[in-house]
Amino acid sequence: MSLYVIGDLHLSFSDPSKTMSVFNGWQNYQEKIEKNWRDIVKPDDTVVLAGDISWGMSLQQALPDFQFINGLPGEKIILKGNHDYWWMTMKKMEAFFEAESLTTLRLLHNNHYAYGKYGICGTRGWVNGTDNKADVQDEKVLRREVQRLETSINSALKAGLEPIVFMHYPPIFTNNFNYDILEVLYRYKIKKCYYGHIHGRSAHELCVQGVYDDIDFHLIAGDFLQFIPELVL
Repeated sequence: MSLYVIGDLHLSFSDPSKTMSVFNGWQNYQEKIEKNWRDIVKPDDTVVLAGDISWGMSLQQALPDFQFINGLPGEKIILKGNHDYWWMTMKKMEAFFEAESLTTLRLLHNNHYAYGKYGICGTRGWVNGTDNKADVQDEKVLRREVQRLETSINSALKAGLEPIVFMHYPPIFTNNFNYDILEVLYRYKIKKCYYGHIHGRSAHELCVQGVYDDIDFHLIAGDFLQFIPELVL
């Protein structure tokens, strides 16, 4: 039994016009995702999907992508990305998954999932701070994301588990730091943080990889991983 992670699948089975194949490094990516996944992941494994799952604009539009993921081996734990416009309330999403028999999909949102002695925690995150003051809407969204991250971590700690954090947005990118998110990671002494969102070789080179301030950061965007799920545990 193993735990894997990958972000940014950007599936588009319901609307081929939105395929990412037009971008460098994304040719035949949906086929690569399936082949690599089936080569590695076993039925009793778990895979965290760190946002930007589907280009569908609604749950119904995203259904072919969910069915594709559901049919792959293992249990999948999904968190929200900035392009997951289909995302709704937990109640509505869980009801939809049940109605459509998407039995291997779970949602990470103000909660955690136990994996041995570890707690799978996380949230979407938000844009990093810059020298300019974020606008009011960004501040509101960031406050909610900070609260969701803290709620997720606390739920794992209350269960006696060691939190591992998965996010969509990077807490650090180049010389931009999301201090609100980082403060939570530092305060709870998080040791591992996995994030996606960043695409393209030149941008990948600007990402924090490895230990920084006692946190082991991992970029797990699909194109960076060449669409091969990364082993966590």
